[in-house]
This record gives sequence, structure tokens and C-alpha cells, in this order.
Amino acid sequence: MPNSAILLKNIVIAPPAAQIYSRLGFKRATTSLSSGRRRETDRHMEEAASMIRLQGSFLRLSIRRNDGRLISLQGRTTFRSEKLSAFLGDCRDAVLMGATAGKPIMDAIAEETARGNLTAAVVYDATASEMTDAALDWIMNYVNGQLRREGRRLLPRRFSAGYADFSLSSQKVIHKKLRMEEIGVSITPACILQPEKSVTAIGAIP
Repeated sequence: MPNSAILLKNIVIAPPAAQIYSRLGFKRATTSLSSGRRRETDRHMEEAASMIRLQGSFLRLSIRRNDGRLISLQGRTTFRSEKLSAFLGDCRDAVLMGATAGKPIMDAIAEETARGNLTAAVVYDATASEMTDAALDWIMNYVNGQLRREGRRLLPRRFSAGYADFSLSSQKVIHKKLRMEEIGVSITPACILQPEKSVTAIGAIP
């Protein structure tokens, strides 16, 4: 089992239109959208996708100890969280994963906001958020492809630092383990990832 994160520097996916429209507040059954508004939204979505540079990384680690509060992983990695412990349960391995949409899209959002073009900025933001989340799905599918040879697969859910009692400070460890600096992602003293559309999560392998 590799003890260093695998970097994925060119993740290519289509914008998940349904999820983007949902994030924008459009509901298929109740929201009426003119053809002109839909064309404008789709155009902004395509513009955003052209500026998004999805990259990611993942690291599979064996779970050495899980006592209901303290989780010890291969490589002297430890986390304290009852909720994360319950999520991992009796699983044998964990997968740390991270993804980013890159800096150009964040610059574009700032530029459109400064110009007062809020419609474009909001669609760019929603597209970047959903494509970053979709990149984590892509990474999980990639890992599942490797696990298929072992007759195993990841649980469908994932767990992130900052959720429930899993302290956001744990993101500092995850960021370092995932070598995210190498894909252009830094972390602030408050443990916020930069650029903004960057995420980390933990998956579980029974």
C-alpha cells in the first residue's frame, strides 16, 4: 500500500447541470425558467467550466485503532472524533481525499462581482462548488476501480473535517498528508483551504 498520496493533476468531468441548477435554487417541479434565462445560465456554466482546473489527490491508509473516539491510521496519523469513529465503524482502511477547482475560477468570480455582473458570478460560484464535489465522486470511483481487484469498495458516503465533532483543525493533517500544496492548495492558520473551492474528505473501506 503506497505511503504517499497519489496526485491527480487533470480530472476531466462535465459540469453536473442538475446539481448546479439545484444549488442555484431552481426546482424542476416548481421553478419556471424562461428559455432566455436558461440559455444565459447554461452559457455562464460553460464559461465557468472552461476556467475550472480540477485536480486532486488521495491516500489509502489502514486503520490501526478505532476505540470509539480515537482513530489511529497507518503512518502515525490520528484523529479524535466520536462521529468519525462511528462513521468508520469496523472498516479496515480509510481513504483521505482532496480536490480543488483551482485559482483561475476564483479570480473570475471576483472580477465578475467587481463589475457588478452578479448573475455570472453566482453561476460561476455554483458551478465551481458542484464540480469540486463531483471531483471527489470521481476520485472515489477511481479508488473503487483499484479496489475491485480485491473484491472491495468504498462506502458511498464520506466525512469531512469541520462536520459534527470532527474538528476543522484536523484539515491541517489531511492537507499535509495529501500533498495539496503540490496541486496549488494552501491552508490558512484557521485551517481554511485556499483557493476557496477546495475540499477534503475521508472515505471508508470495509
